[in-house]
Amino acid sequence: MSESAVDKSKAGGARLTISSKTYSAWSLRGWLLCRLAGLDVEEQAVVNDAANRRELLLLSPSVLVPRLDHDGASVWDTLAIAEYLNEKFPEAGMLPADPIARAHCRSVSGEIHSGFTNLRSALPMNLKVTHESFPIFSGARPDIERIEAIWTECLDTYGGPYLFGTRPTVADAMYAPVTRRFLSYAVPMNEKIRAYCQAITAWAPMAEWLAAAVEEPEDIEELDVEF
Repeated sequence: MSESAVDKSKAGGARLTISSKTYSAWSLRGWLLCRLAGLDVEEQAVVNDAANRRELLLLSPSVLVPRLDHDGASVWDTLAIAEYLNEKFPEAGMLPADPIARAHCRSVSGEIHSGFTNLRSALPMNLKVTHESFPIFSGARPDIERIEAIWTECLDTYGGPYLFGTRPTVADAMYAPVTRRFLSYAVPMNEKIRAYCQAITAWAPMAEWLAAAVEEPEDIEELDVEF
């Protein structure tokens, strides 16, 4: 079912707490998950003060943002948000219908949720910057290779253009920030990987977020690492 076909009347009072649209990969993931569910949310930005910055720099996916408040529930971890939304809006098809593909989707989503620390540190998300070339330290290369292997397996198995076929799923929301890292930092890519990154860039919710990031005020303090 398309995003527009989901019953928007279920969205009343939903609020998503996020941080910077330019730098916060976790905020982007949570926001894309809400879009996948067809859930309209009121965005609430956290204050960019020193205390929040220290908390965010812990690199935890559940430390502060994103947090979804909806229908009496408060959910503050990206995968918890994904499972909550999938339960609330099963008609949205956030996970593949086939049980084997669904297990695969959950597995690769969990892998990006809990791993790839070297990639996060070496290539912090910054949606306002594009490098023609960028030195990638050796510690990040195994992370890049593993992500490329995940994407290649999914695209070969399910036919693309998204990781699990013709429609985006939770996995695409989870890996969307990584596609921006690959493009922003000129990571060498083969044609299949580049086509996937471009497909995510063209995905309407992603394009909406990217446009909003460009308009974000410049006085937001850039963080030293991804959060």
